[in-house]
Amino acid sequence: MTGGPVALVTGAGRGIGRATALALAQNGFSVALNGLVQDDELSAAVEAAQGAGAKAVAAPFDVADLAAHDAALAAVESALGPLTTLVNNAGVGVQHRGDPLDVREESWDRCLSVNAKAQFFLTQSFAKRLLARSRNPVNTHSVINVTSSNATAVAVPRAEYCASKAAASMVSKTWAVRLGAEGIVVYDVQPGLIATDMTAPVIDEYAARAEAGLTVLPRVGRPEEIGAIIAALATGKLPYTTGQVISADGGLLIPRF
Repeated sequence: MTGGPVALVTGAGRGIGRATALALAQNGFSVALNGLVQDDELSAAVEAAQGAGAKAVAAPFDVADLAAHDAALAAVESALGPLTTLVNNAGVGVQHRGDPLDVREESWDRCLSVNAKAQFFLTQSFAKRLLARSRNPVNTHSVINVTSSNATAVAVPRAEYCASKAAASMVSKTWAVRLGAEGIVVYDVQPGLIATDMTAPVIDEYAARAEAGLTVLPRVGRPEEIGAIIAALATGKLPYTTGQVISADGGLLIPRF
């Protein structure tokens, strides 16, 4: 049998990923924080998780480099113990907002590679490790994918991003069905308007629209709120569920007249 819960959070240097790592740390997890490289931002996030009382390490690797996955997971387990939880949060936006008629193949491939393909294959590597060993039934074993409300709702100036998040959402359902009988649950968390570095150029505009009624709750969300949702899922606070879409969007996607 294994020990306590251990999570890998991708894209954990800032924003939703960092907030998630801190929330998990506060809930008794040992945490590996992934970033593209070992830089000051990632180091500060690790220190913050350690400050929350957790055993935490940096896990720098490019999620889009599929050949790096197995070695990265092995390194995390060597440092922290057997993984119980994978949070696929790393993602990229479009290179340029604009007309779908002007989307370049490079931007399309980048979005699909990081936001969907990397998520699928990192989950595959994670699942194989879990299935190859006995697991402590006290721990919740889970994959939590951070996609977007744009998995459902079209944003014309970000067509390739929307396509990648829709693909990631279906990946989540696929893994939920495949892994359910193995006792591994999978969730698709779809944030709406969240104040992060990625949304900084447009968040003031969206905040005004939210206050005017774009969202049912008249404000934009905070990374800490998404982190709290993910921690609840990772600690089994939604028992007897898997495959769910969690619309963390302040009611943005509720059909209204």
